Amino acid sequence: MTVLTFLPDAAAEPLVVLVSNRAVLTQPDDSLLLTPATITISSTTGKIVFVAPTVLSKEAFPASSTYVDYGNKLILPGLVDAHVHLNEPGRTEWEGFATGTRAAASGGVTTVIDMPLNAIPPTTTLEGFKVKLAAAQGQCWVDVGFYGGVIPGNADQLLPLVEAGVRGFKGFLIESGVDEFPAVSSSDIALAMTTLKDTPTTLMFHAEMLPPITDSVGDGVTRSEPPLAPKGELTSYSTFLESRPPAFETYAIEEILSMAGLAPQLHLHIVHLSATEAIPILRNARARGVNITAETCFHYLGLASDNIEDGDTRHKCCPPIREQSNQDKLWAELTAGDDSCIRTVVSDHSPCTPELKLLPDHLSVQPDFDEQNGAVHRPSLRFADSGIDVTLPEDLERQDNKKTDCCGNHEHAAELSYVQQDAAAGPQGQGDFFAAWGGISSVGLGLPILHTTATQRGAPLSIVDVVRLCCQATAKQVGLSHRKGGLKVGMDGDVCVFDDEEEWVLRAADMKWKNKCSPWEGHQFKGRVRETWLRGIKVYQLGGGNGGFVSGVPVGEAITERRVV
Repeated sequence: MTVLTFLPDAAAEPLVVLVSNRAVLTQPDDSLLLTPATITISSTTGKIVFVAPTVLSKEAFPASSTYVDYGNKLILPGLVDAHVHLNEPGRTEWEGFATGTRAAASGGVTTVIDMPLNAIPPTTTLEGFKVKLAAAQGQCWVDVGFYGGVIPGNADQLLPLVEAGVRGFKGFLIESGVDEFPAVSSSDIALAMTTLKDTPTTLMFHAEMLPPITDSVGDGVTRSEPPLAPKGELTSYSTFLESRPPAFETYAIEEILSMAGLAPQLHLHIVHLSATEAIPILRNARARGVNITAETCFHYLGLASDNIEDGDTRHKCCPPIREQSNQDKLWAELTAGDDSCIRTVVSDHSPCTPELKLLPDHLSVQPDFDEQNGAVHRPSLRFADSGIDVTLPEDLERQDNKKTDCCGNHEHAAELSYVQQDAAAGPQGQGDFFAAWGGISSVGLGLPILHTTATQRGAPLSIVDVVRLCCQATAKQVGLSHRKGGLKVGMDGDVCVFDDEEEWVLRAADMKWKNKCSPWEGHQFKGRVRETWLRGIKVYQLGGGNGGFVSGVPVGEAITERRVV
C-alpha cells in the first residue's frame, strides 16, 4: 500500500496513529459524529494532523509510526473538566496539582480548570496567580487552566488577570467557607460586570444566597442573620437538606439576572446547579436574550438524597444533593437538546482531608502514609455551615471574632442549640452534616457516572451527547475550543479510550486523588477509561506500570494564553 502523503515529509514525521470502529469526531461545522475513524497525531507538535472517518491500515503510514487499533472501544476527545479545586498552594493536604491531575488523567480528563479558592493565596490578584503558577510547575499530568476570583475590593485585579490568561472568574453570593474568599454583594457583582463587560471571559457564580428578609434584594441580604437552628438530628441528611432549600438558589439567580443588563454581551454562568426550580428562571432569561448558561455536576445526576444514610457526610456538598424527583427533572433538562439551559456537566471536585468530613467510625479513612515520615497526622478541624457555629464549647471563651460561613453572620442562639445537639452526633461531631466540610471528590469519574446512570435510567443520552456536554461545551465555556474538546485537524492530540462495556466497582485503591474519601466508593459502574493521551503522549494506561501513569513524568502544562473568545 502507498504511504499517505497528507503531510510534507510524511516519512520523516513521527506519528501516533489511533484507530477504532467507534470514535466521536468533530465535523467542520462543529457537529459531532460517531463513526469508525483514524486519528493521526504529530509526536513533534502534539497536534492532530489527519483524521479519516474510516479505519486505515498500519501499512498506510510510515514504518516509524506508533499504530494502535482499539477495535470496538470508543475513541473520544479528552474531557475538559471546567470545575476542579486543586487547592495548591496552601491546602495541599486536601489536594494538589500532582495528585489531582493524576486522578483526572486516570479518567480520560486531559484538561482541568482550577477554581480560584481553597488555595492560599487564592487567585484573586495577579500576584496570587503567579504564586499558583509557580506551585504548578512540573507537577501536572494533564493540562491545567485557571479561573480568577471575584471578591470584595479586587475589581482592579480583574483585567490584569484577563491579560495573564485566566479563563474566567467566579464569585460567591454566600460565604464560601474560607476566610480569604469572602462573598460578594450586589454592588461587587455590578462592578465586576461593568469591569469585564468588553472582555472575552465568563463570569460565574456560586448561586446560593439567603432569601431576602424584606421586599428588596440588596447588599443587606449577605449581612442578615442566619436561619434558625436546624430542626432535627444533625446526623440526618434530611435536616441538612431542609436547611438549604431551593429558594437559596433561585433568589441568587434572580439577583444575578437583575444586573445582567449592565453587561449584555458578557457570558454569565451558574456553577453546580442543583435546584430544578431555577430552570424556568434561566430558560426565561435566555429566551429574553440574556447570555447566561448553567452547569450541573455528576453527583447531582447520579446521587439522590433519598438514599443517603444518616451520618454519611461523604455526600455533603453545597448546593446539596436533592431528592430523586429533583434529579429526574435535572435529567429531563439535560436531555432537552438545544433548548436546555444546562450546557455543561462537571465534577466540582472539592476534596478535603477525611478529618474534615467528620466521618463515623465505620466510614473512617486511614490517613495518607508518607514513606519517609510515616503516617500523616492532621488536626481535627471543624467546619461552620448553614448559620451554625460549630465551635467546641471549650473554645468559646477564646474566640472574640466568631463567624460562620455559607449563611451570613454569627448567631449565638444557633450556636447554643448546636452545642446542645452535638452529643447526638457522636464523638467530636462524627457524622454531623452541619460541621463537616462540604465537597465531593470525583474528578476522573465523570464518564463512568454519566454512562452508567444514563444506561440505568434508559435516558436518551448518547456518547455523542456526553462528548458535547463534557468536552466540546466545557472547552467553549473557557475559551479553549480552538484546541481542546474535539477530534479534528489542528486540535491538541488529547484522546480518551473508553470501554463502555466493562463493569467494575470503585474501591479506595482506584481513587487517584490524594484523600481516598468519596461517596462513589462501592458503586458499580458500567464503562471504564482504558487509556488517556495528552498531546500525542500516552499518560495513563489502566493496569500499566507506575500505577498506570506510563509517561513516567508529568507532561501537562499550565494554560496561560490570553483568552480571545
